[in-house]
Amino acid sequence: MIEQASLPATVDAPEGAAAFAFGAPESIIDRRDIFDLFEVAHNGHWYEPPISMAGLGRAYRMAPHHQSAILLKRNLLSASFVPSPLLSKDQFVRWALDWLIMGNAYLERVDNRLGRPVALRCSPAAYTRVGLRPDQYFWVPRGYAISDAVEYPAGAIHHLSEPDPMQEIYGMPEYLSALQSGLLNESATLFRRKYYLNGSHAGYILCITDEGLSDKDSKAIRQAMRDSKGPGNFRNFFLHLPKGKESSLKVHNIASIGANDEFLNIKSVTAEDLLASHRVPPQLIGMVPKGTSGFGNVNDAKTSFYHMEIVPIQGRLQEINEWLGVEAVRFQTPADLAPGV
Repeated sequence: MIEQASLPATVDAPEGAAAFAFGAPESIIDRRDIFDLFEVAHNGHWYEPPISMAGLGRAYRMAPHHQSAILLKRNLLSASFVPSPLLSKDQFVRWALDWLIMGNAYLERVDNRLGRPVALRCSPAAYTRVGLRPDQYFWVPRGYAISDAVEYPAGAIHHLSEPDPMQEIYGMPEYLSALQSGLLNESATLFRRKYYLNGSHAGYILCITDEGLSDKDSKAIRQAMRDSKGPGNFRNFFLHLPKGKESSLKVHNIASIGANDEFLNIKSVTAEDLLASHRVPPQLIGMVPKGTSGFGNVNDAKTSFYHMEIVPIQGRLQEINEWLGVEAVRFQTPADLAPGV
């Protein structure tokens, strides 16, 4: 692995001088890039997904616009779903949420002794794997060993997947192109929170040019600056230079205002990326319009969104009816979402 050259975290400085480092060595080749070289591998029993399904599940809460957009779709699907003797609303909501988050959704058919289906249960997509043989699926618990995996009976699992042009084993979620934007949104928020919590940041440069400042005084000032970090930061700092001139002391802020503006820009741009990937009108997830312009009529946006986005998803979810041979999934358009209302 190639590493960038960097100064050590601490540097011994001669008397009267100070040296510092910007950080630890960073790899030029990110470890994530290695996984771009793979498509779908198998371990002799089942195929591994091209992207971590558990990772997508954790990323579900990476940004409010991402989670809110998914929950909006889930709520509209749930509101229009008509429960059946085979599929309860609880199992349907779990199944639909898997589809929206991971691009894969699995339903297990539970048969009676006569081989007729009596119930459908959601098999969580984060831990369900496609076997090497047709209609073969495994339940692979978290932190698994191959001996811990449980194989489903042949033909018991229906796999609904969002098509991926690179492989045909697993589906990929439609928002994947905005995943990095969502992670950047999360990183910016966490960085800003840590910024206020620990105060261990280069907020300013204190420059003293007075010739009367001794090495002992310089060390005392540096120690006082170190003590001002951590819990209880933003303390008052007193400095007395009896022989100092007007220009002997200067404080240079390090892009504090610019950093704040950059934070706001990151939050705004990444939110727009996420909404674009989900194709959700901003007024439907509680966003406040900027300036004096508005987002338009919320009822019109809701009706258009339902028929352009939710109805096609309903059609995909109803594919299980053909596989099962009976109508287990049916939808009814809510009265307030009917065209022309």
